[in-house]
Amino acid sequence: MLPLGWRVHEKVANIVRDEINEIGGQEFLLPTLHPAAIWQKSGRWDAMGEIMFRLKDRKNTDQALGITHEEIFATVAAELTSHKQLPQVWYHIQIKFRDEARPKSGLLRVREFHMKDSYSFDIDAAGLDAAFAAHDEAYRKIFQRLGIPAFGVEASSGAMGGNASVEFMTPSDAGEDDVVRCPKCNYAANIEKATSGVAAEEDGAPTDLERFATPGVRTIAALEDFEGGAEASRQLKTLVMVLDGTVTLVMVRGDHQLNTQKLADATGAIEIRPASADEAFAALGAHPGSLGAVGVSEHPVIADLALQGRVNMTTGANEDDWHVRGVNVQRDVAVGQWADLREVQAGEPCPVCDTAINIVRCIEIGHIFKLGTKYSETFGVNVATTGGETVPVQMGSYGIGIGRNMAAAVETNHDDKGIVWPVSIAPYEAVITLMRLDDEHLEAGNQIYSGLRAAGVDALIDDRDARAGVKFADAELIGFPYRITLGPRGLANGEAEVTNRATGDTKMVPLAELVATLAPEIAESRDAGRHG
Repeated sequence: MLPLGWRVHEKVANIVRDEINEIGGQEFLLPTLHPAAIWQKSGRWDAMGEIMFRLKDRKNTDQALGITHEEIFATVAAELTSHKQLPQVWYHIQIKFRDEARPKSGLLRVREFHMKDSYSFDIDAAGLDAAFAAHDEAYRKIFQRLGIPAFGVEASSGAMGGNASVEFMTPSDAGEDDVVRCPKCNYAANIEKATSGVAAEEDGAPTDLERFATPGVRTIAALEDFEGGAEASRQLKTLVMVLDGTVTLVMVRGDHQLNTQKLADATGAIEIRPASADEAFAALGAHPGSLGAVGVSEHPVIADLALQGRVNMTTGANEDDWHVRGVNVQRDVAVGQWADLREVQAGEPCPVCDTAINIVRCIEIGHIFKLGTKYSETFGVNVATTGGETVPVQMGSYGIGIGRNMAAAVETNHDDKGIVWPVSIAPYEAVITLMRLDDEHLEAGNQIYSGLRAAGVDALIDDRDARAGVKFADAELIGFPYRITLGPRGLANGEAEVTNRATGDTKMVPLAELVATLAPEIAESRDAGRHG
């Protein structure tokens, strides 16, 4: 971070800090170098996989750089002993480390970043619900103050665990998340969690299995075009996957796509990958394009819910160049687990109101989780109730990336000239641009500067020995919300030119009235939405 960027970073952090303090948060600073034993105790030492930076100290003891802090805060919270000490909201703004496979997009995906993570501790589920709702409201206020349009969506809890989570998203082509939104009702969900309606298919009466030759047919589309084949919605797509080292058959409808995160959520698997062609052949005796789950008993089979009750389906026969039709899924496939596995598509009916859904590319700007007792049971965070019973504490976890929200603010507040910072997080709220560096300009500039600073405005003077055009372009590029221009013509009339970066509006303001006019306007913009 260079100086201007760091000023923005700290303003973002302070807005986050302000709103979390408002809901009772107490600020901590816990370490980012963690003993492996703590993560091993929770079971996440292995679950985090390659994204966790790991090292050994001089005693050859395993350590990790903190990817998040649930384990560490739970360890501290083990000091709690009584319901009288609850509820609690603890947080810190600390560096996190994640060994991202493909760091990219400036501050949106990096390997080292500051994050505010807060943790709530409550006696019961009702208390957790209240803490979750308080954080939800605080996050919405934060995003409003940052000038970022945001909405909450249902999300996968992933490796965090727990029974509920909400992601906060802002629409942007620079994002990495696809979000399903209904244009009519309030339904919104990450593509990893989203559901949609599936039109009923007319399968007809069940028939017997029939093998038939399909020379050269290797794809869903090819089988659609093959004489005697089947349309994609009447095909069973069998994917050979390796889940934590176990070869597993995953079935979805031929015209549907598997969402890997849904598969992870359904199975709890940590490492998921497609099997290689050799692995698939070893497991089923055929190559991709001729694979199926009919009659398979030696490998687990997981099927998408859309296949329940389907008959007269077509799938690979586990022999190259052969398929089988008349498949009755319940009769012919040993499905060990049914789960929502398919990825929804734009235009499908909303699961709430049946309106055609949209899919929007977004940046994730915050995530809140209900953890329940997952960590408190593991780390012994137990308290005595009024009746003397000892119960595990209900926990919540709530994260906001500081740098990521800087980037999101830029992505949603810019034009072809540069950044258009909201006043609340601009590196400086006003820049005083001197068109000349003579005594008259310097004296007027310093008077305005002193007056604005005394009135609480974060201002600076551009007194570089550069052409006025260069200074104007830099002010627009950097994105100062207000530019106060002092030039010979204006000074001759006792005036300064004031330009609003967001609107482009320019007006002449008497020097004697400038501070009294501009300072309240800036303060109002800066504090908009604060605790409101």
